Amino acid sequence: MCLYALHLSPMASLLTASMFATHTLVAYPIISKYGLSKHSSVAITVGGTILTDTAVLIILAIITSSSKGSLDFSFWLRLITSLGIFSLIMFLIIPKIARWFLSKLDSEKTSQYIFILATVFFSAFLAEVAGVEGIIGAFVAGLVLNKLVPHNSILMNRIDFIGNSLFIPFFLIFVGMVVDYRAFFAGSWPLIIAAVLTTFAIFSKWLAAYTTQIIFKLSKNERNIIFGLSTSHAAATLAIIMVGYGDGHGILDINIVNGTILLILFTCMTASFVTEIAGKNLLIEQAENGDEGQNETKLRNQHVLVSMNELQGNESLLDFGILISDSKVINPISVVSVHENNVDAEKMIRKSRKSLEDIVKHFSGHEIKINTIATIDLNISSGIARVSKELVSDIVILNDSSKINLLKRLVGDDRSHLLDSCDKTIFFCRLDQPSINYERIVLICPAFAELETDFAIWMERILRLAKELTIKVHLYGTEGVYDRALKVGQANKIDFEMSAFEIDNLDDVFLKANKKPGDIVVVCASRFGSVSYTPEIEGFLGRIEKAYPDNDTIIIYPGQEKENIFTNYDDITGNPISVGVETIQKIGKEVGSIFKKNTDTE
Repeated sequence: MCLYALHLSPMASLLTASMFATHTLVAYPIISKYGLSKHSSVAITVGGTILTDTAVLIILAIITSSSKGSLDFSFWLRLITSLGIFSLIMFLIIPKIARWFLSKLDSEKTSQYIFILATVFFSAFLAEVAGVEGIIGAFVAGLVLNKLVPHNSILMNRIDFIGNSLFIPFFLIFVGMVVDYRAFFAGSWPLIIAAVLTTFAIFSKWLAAYTTQIIFKLSKNERNIIFGLSTSHAAATLAIIMVGYGDGHGILDINIVNGTILLILFTCMTASFVTEIAGKNLLIEQAENGDEGQNETKLRNQHVLVSMNELQGNESLLDFGILISDSKVINPISVVSVHENNVDAEKMIRKSRKSLEDIVKHFSGHEIKINTIATIDLNISSGIARVSKELVSDIVILNDSSKINLLKRLVGDDRSHLLDSCDKTIFFCRLDQPSINYERIVLICPAFAELETDFAIWMERILRLAKELTIKVHLYGTEGVYDRALKVGQANKIDFEMSAFEIDNLDDVFLKANKKPGDIVVVCASRFGSVSYTPEIEGFLGRIEKAYPDNDTIIIYPGQEKENIFTNYDDITGNPISVGVETIQKIGKEVGSIFKKNTDTE
């Protein structure tokens, strides 16, 4: 078409034709909004995007390199060798260096950003040395660093801000200065070129979507989603055209550039409309088939409370709170520091307020609002419980530095005191490693955990953590827990990958779980009297601590509404009765465990 209809040279025709293969997922936010990002048709399109863009950039490298010389044997040998060395450095060496650097400087967000920026420029330099365009190096750097930077992190926020406010505007300004709009009024030929390019680009994408529908036996709506996502031409198309037009190559003329601008405008509008309609129709189709998973409440009003009494070195708790929070959440994250009401109370309050202000400044690069509270109470547990009620918090996150032993189980520790006084969902966290070191989430749930009132609240946060870190969830539990977890993720439009391992009892975890250094272990515990509570759960927690001494762990106690059976007598509560029964059970369990052979298997 380009060669005969538009009378372009063979090289210009090949470069222009390669432009048709590329596409930018401009309409992907629409799909994400509808919770369809994990749909098979979307996965096919995303995979096709990576393959086509990579192939086109390689073709671009060949064409631009050949414009400076002939395509002889030495050219191919030099190109293949240089690209091989470039790929080796980028995909094998750079990820290891980046993971080490980002983990060592986890608290230095500015240094991390400088490293990311330096990596991008270094990749562009390596691409230039290899004999290809620098834009290919930047593209490969994005692929390499993608899984190392959490999407809902301060670092990613800074990358997005600089990219959207500096690099992209400068690129668009450059494109705008190159475009000669007067050429459209100089004759009909520029308009003919634009019409031909646009028509062929849309038709080729529709034909590709139709072929995919036939091969994979997809529905009409699924085909339209593929067509809508793959129709838009933007970033890669602009890059190809500008490289072919400028940089001394002169392969394409100004008419092709102007026609491409109109093509980008029209295809982006078409893609948005088609994807919007197809997404709605697919949701209706799923609803009719009963696959929508709409029985779970969308959690948009949650409020996370982070307790940071140990102010120094506890920023990882706030990092974790940010990772598991939705950027669109209505309520902010609150950080509280509680001190006992003694003679040093005022001194500690002033110190806490200063430390909390420094923490907020440290996390100021994030879009999520953070409130700080320094308060006094009779004890820390009571203070946390009171503040969580005042703020109507759904989740309480705090550091878990306590070790479970016989004495603490009998007389009670800080964990048990907080559980008695606070009925919110509580995350007891031991987070010593940077989140970049996490390779998978080992999630352990007892039987009937899915029946707990606040199951959706904490499960949504764990799935969001998996999404942000781009890691897989290994769920050890019953089929009921797995099915409910899938519904929670679908209802809240969270992209995650989960593998289920059914267990008959909690001890099966030690036999089936293949422990790895990069595991973050998450255990859903149970409060006494809850539907999922078993006497073995507390002994199991102690065994988990011994089995995973070097791994980060999170112990989750789902929230539970407490009912006072003595409603007519305000000065009487049922707590002494339940606590006494629970204590007797604990004594029996611990005495029995003394004579029980330890059969732990790591």
